Amino acid sequence: MKRVFALLMFFCALTLGIAQSYAQDETTEEATTEQVAEETTSAAVTEISGDEVAQVEELSFTQAVKQKFIEGGWEFMGAVLLTLILGLAIAIERVITLSLSTTNTKKLLVKVEEALSNGGVETALDVTKATRGPVASIFTQGLMRASEGIEMVEKSVVAYGSVEMGKLERGLPWISLFIAMAPMLGFMGTVIGMIGAFDAIEAAGDISPSLVAGGIKVALLTTVAGLIVGVILQVFYNYCVSTIDGIVLEMEDASVSLIDILVKHKLSAN
Repeated sequence: MKRVFALLMFFCALTLGIAQSYAQDETTEEATTEQVAEETTSAAVTEISGDEVAQVEELSFTQAVKQKFIEGGWEFMGAVLLTLILGLAIAIERVITLSLSTTNTKKLLVKVEEALSNGGVETALDVTKATRGPVASIFTQGLMRASEGIEMVEKSVVAYGSVEMGKLERGLPWISLFIAMAPMLGFMGTVIGMIGAFDAIEAAGDISPSLVAGGIKVALLTTVAGLIVGVILQVFYNYCVSTIDGIVLEMEDASVSLIDILVKHKLSAN
């Protein structure tokens, strides 16, 4: 959760920086002749070290991103940025949860089998309760029904497996929602921006190529931002789905192995 909060703080700081830069007016000075421009450029290159050049390039990229954000309009660009922040927060929380849900199934099965052979079901329950993860939880539910027969163990494992799968998939519908919302917000901003561009053309009374191109460029920025956010969240979504599929497959395989161990233990006890 600390990583999630750190990420939220980072994006909030980025949003505040963009808002502050929105109120600033950037002024640019041009040299009167090409000779003056070349002299100032060569002097700056000789004085700036390698680290300073990297910092200048980084600042230039940051300023470019801020400029595009402002040009796209803070209303829709801010909404797209909000979907990115919320989507990433949920996605990172899911990634952390899924990483903590993985269990060394083979090692756990060996421990359960040894516990059943040495101390019985109660000792095996102590082993599974001390292990985290959905596989260990399913083992616990199955071992608690061991005295009622193998059929009850199978039913308990299947029923609780569905519960654990629901816990693993928690939050994924929200990520899917943000994946769909980001491009739609971008398209909405583009349509509204195009309407504003045509209104400007109508007010000017003349179809100027620079006016048309500028309006269309600004309108398409929201679409680009929405598509970028959708791609980023889609990568996290697919990773979560793939991880969940692997855990579910591991749960099913481990459940079959647990039932085999219980049958073997019961036969040996008889």
